[in-house]
Amino acid sequence: MGCGRKPTNGGLMKLEQVPTPAYVIDLAKLEANCRILQYVQEEASCKVLLAQKAYSLYKTYPLISQYLSGTTASGLYEAKLAREEFPGEVHVFAPAFKDADLEELLEITDHIVFNSERQLRKHGARCREAGISVGLRLNPQCSTQGDHALYDPCAPGSRFGVTSDKIPSDLLDLVDGLHFHTLCEQGSDDLETTLKAVEAQFSPYLHEVKWLNMGGGHHITRKDYDVDLLISEIKRIRETYNLDVYIEPGEAIALNAGYLATEVLDIVENGMEILVLDASATCHMPDVLEMPYRPPLRNGFEAQEKAHTYRLSSNTCLTGDVIGDYSFENPVQIGDRLYFEDMAIYSFVKNNTFNGIGLPSLYLMDEQGDCSLVKSFGYQDFKGRLS
Repeated sequence: MGCGRKPTNGGLMKLEQVPTPAYVIDLAKLEANCRILQYVQEEASCKVLLAQKAYSLYKTYPLISQYLSGTTASGLYEAKLAREEFPGEVHVFAPAFKDADLEELLEITDHIVFNSERQLRKHGARCREAGISVGLRLNPQCSTQGDHALYDPCAPGSRFGVTSDKIPSDLLDLVDGLHFHTLCEQGSDDLETTLKAVEAQFSPYLHEVKWLNMGGGHHITRKDYDVDLLISEIKRIRETYNLDVYIEPGEAIALNAGYLATEVLDIVENGMEILVLDASATCHMPDVLEMPYRPPLRNGFEAQEKAHTYRLSSNTCLTGDVIGDYSFENPVQIGDRLYFEDMAIYSFVKNNTFNGIGLPSLYLMDEQGDCSLVKSFGYQDFKGRLS
């Protein structure tokens, strides 16, 4: 687990040589995910879009765009990034749009989905005049996520989507398509459940619109995901209602395709041994605390499963900036390197410089395991956000 020798091959280095902290994207795994999504797209005759909120390393957009039909954005900036860097359709959804943002979106967007009747009536006509396909987000009030209310758009009191009792009587005069997003890291069985609710409440409208967007949260590239069920459900919907179908996976595109490399800076003893890392849950992988969840760690096991258990923490001054307890077969030493896995998604798109903690560098790793620097960050990136 040592630092390794310095690179000698023109700036390329192995994962074990990358300066920490760093996000490292595994291009082979990324492309393997894209191939699975392309298979779904072809077999189901649907369109698959990259949800940029989960993954937006645009250096890899030329690769991803070989397999997918376009992108979806959560607002103006993501839409601009997509139009500039990703050849394909640009779809946008936001809970509400500022007038100034909409003016720019009119020039760059193919589909725009509104969250409420009020937003639809305010902006829809101008979007259609600009040649944009207009949709409305539905809320089928069908929760399938268990305890993750933070990520459940169908939770009671959710601000997302229009419920069946609030559908405007002239809906079909206002929209070209409909949209729902109810899932988060879930299987096609939960999509099947959701579709039953959607059809029960909204089928008269589905027969009349041009397209249905099934949103994201589809964990398609997970090993135990039932891809055949997804394909059959998309085909069924497409054929039953004679419409086009879109899905917007984010995590599935870069699932298990990235690492966060970190170094052990110190070991503190206080009832147990605590590793102080140069990576932070708060700054570099905030979903660890928000969901919360325990990120996978290479050669790391559940606490007490192996001989040596440690608490992994960070170099910030936030007491709760703790990643979790892990055990190892061998003792961990100061200067050792650790590698968190599945760190391509919801990581660098959400990171921050709280406490003056530096942002991890971004690297790409090719099929030979050679890593090349995409971008490094420094003090000016921290200072530039302040005044």
